[in-house]
Amino acid sequence: MKLHANAATCPKSRALIARRVLVDGWTLAAAAEAAGVSVPTARKWVRRAAAGESLEDRSSAPRRVPGRLPGRLVRAIEALRRLYMTAAQIAEVLALALSTVSLWLKRIGLGKRSRLVPPEPPNRYERRHPGELVHVDVKKLGRISARGAGHRVITSRASQGDHKVRRTGWEFVHVLIDDYSRLAYVEVLADERGQTAAAFLRRAVGWFANNGITVRRVLSDNGSCYRSKAHAEACHELGLRHSFTRPYRPRTNGKAERLIRTLIDEWAYGRLYGNNQERRDSLTAWLDHYNNKRPHSALGHQPPATRINNLVRNYN
Repeated sequence: MKLHANAATCPKSRALIARRVLVDGWTLAAAAEAAGVSVPTARKWVRRAAAGESLEDRSSAPRRVPGRLPGRLVRAIEALRRLYMTAAQIAEVLALALSTVSLWLKRIGLGKRSRLVPPEPPNRYERRHPGELVHVDVKKLGRISARGAGHRVITSRASQGDHKVRRTGWEFVHVLIDDYSRLAYVEVLADERGQTAAAFLRRAVGWFANNGITVRRVLSDNGSCYRSKAHAEACHELGLRHSFTRPYRPRTNGKAERLIRTLIDEWAYGRLYGNNQERRDSLTAWLDHYNNKRPHSALGHQPPATRINNLVRNYN
């Protein structure tokens, strides 16, 4: 039992009080004064020691709670929940209050029906050669207003003063990452239309070719820009096989998702920028660091460039 932070005694000092009274012949008053406690407190520990009881603190929880739900009903709630019954249905079947059923479903970890479905095992894979498969994706990024960094970086809306919030629009970060080497190519563009995504794909494939990598297959989600005719024509022109992820399965394109998360944390919101152009200008230096110097946990803490034995440059 954990002692209270302000406890005047501990099991050792309680045993000392009892020994002084029962063995050494001290009076209760003298033993209590020496220990810095009251006479009733000293009497309690002496009585327990004489009866052979523990000198540890006892639990303050009541021994019996008449209103507590019996264990058999808790088990019944769990069993019915695993049959995909709602809380209202369980309450009706067991003649219980809906609030009671909801409370116990939350306590046993089944408050959400999604908890009934076991999580999918991670589907980790990696191609054997550079360019065999690349992942593409796009991320919407808020523009920096004329006042500079927004509340996401400053961490407080109140610190920006009393003013009317004005929308400044969006920029779109298009990313392409190689499945094997994790080499990344990124551009900040004005939109996410099909023609824009197709032009980005052409430039990215050309950049990989300049670094000695021939791209053969591209994987994307089911966004409209990747389903567009312009993007399909770009894939045909470049001789690429285009595959799509399963709907509502962003983990299938996990390498691009992870790159975007790293971009957001370390580049987009990793420092304060005065304006959008300053943020865009810093992207080249960040990409150079990411590809050539930054340790990657999936590559044995080596940068992506080590997998192609090359120094990656020329992002323009």
